[in-house]
Amino acid sequence: MSALDLSSTASFYARTLASYGCLLLCAIYGLIASIVFRLIGAHRSAQWATARAFKWTMALTTGVTFEIVEGQEHLDTRPMVLIGNHQSELDVLLLGAIFPKHCAVTAKSSLKLTPFLGQFMALSGTVFINRSDRMSSISAFAAAAAEMKKHRQSVFIFPEGTRSYAKGPNMGAFKKGAFHLAVQAGVPVVPVVCANYWGVLAAGEKRFRAGKIPVKVLPPIPTANLTAADVDHLTESTRDLMLKELVELTNSPLGQKATKATVNAGEEDLAHLATAGAGVAKGKKDR
Repeated sequence: MSALDLSSTASFYARTLASYGCLLLCAIYGLIASIVFRLIGAHRSAQWATARAFKWTMALTTGVTFEIVEGQEHLDTRPMVLIGNHQSELDVLLLGAIFPKHCAVTAKSSLKLTPFLGQFMALSGTVFINRSDRMSSISAFAAAAAEMKKHRQSVFIFPEGTRSYAKGPNMGAFKKGAFHLAVQAGVPVVPVVCANYWGVLAAGEKRFRAGKIPVKVLPPIPTANLTAADVDHLTESTRDLMLKELVELTNSPLGQKATKATVNAGEEDLAHLATAGAGVAKGKKDR
C-alpha cells in the first residue's frame, strides 16, 4: 500500500470517527434542546436547531459542507412536504444545511431505541414509520397530515426509502408515501436535489475527504385539488424532474468537485470538467 493510500485510509477512519462523535454530541444537545423547547412551546423548531449544530460541528471537524446554490427562498414554504435524493449516511449533514424551522423528519421506528438520538427524535416530533406494518404506516401519515394542517408543520422525507450509494448522478425508484401525504394534507412538495458526492464519501473505497457539495432547492409543486388517483403521476413526474436536475448539478463545476474521486493539483476550479464530457463525446461523433 502506497503512502497516498495510507493517508486516504487514515482520513476515512478519522473523519468517520469524527462524524459519529458529532452525531452523538448533537443528539445529546438535541435531547436537551427538545426538552427546553417543549417547555416554552417551541418544540417544533428543535430539529432545526439541532440540524444547524450538526452542520457547524461537521464543518469544523471534517471539512465537509453542503451549499445551497439555488432556491434558498423555497425553504420558506410552510407547510410543505420536503423531499430529497438519498445517497448515503452523510445525508444527515444535508439536513443540517437545508432543514427549515417548523419541520420534522420521518424515520424508521427502530430508531426510537437508539440512545439519545431516539429520545431526541421522539420529543421533537419525528414521524416514525414501521415499514413492516402497512396499516401502522398509514396511521402515522394520517396523524402527520393532521399535524401539518393544524400547526403548519412541514415534514421531510427521502422518497427512495433507502440509500442509493450511487457512483454517479442516479436515484432509486420513489415510494409514494411522501406524495400521498402531500395530497392528503393539501400542501406543496418541495424537492431538494443534492449533487452526487461519491468523490467525497465512498465507504467501499475507504474514501472520506473534505469537500463542498452543491444543493439546489426546486420550486414548490402544488397539490391543491389533487386526489389519490393523481399520486402515481405526481410521483413519477417529480422523480423525472429531480433526476434531470441531479445530472445538471453533478455536471456543474462545483458538482464535479464532489463527484470526482481525486482533485489534482491545478484542477481546483475544475471548471473545464463541466463541459469536458460533452466535448469528448462531440469529438468522437465528429470523427
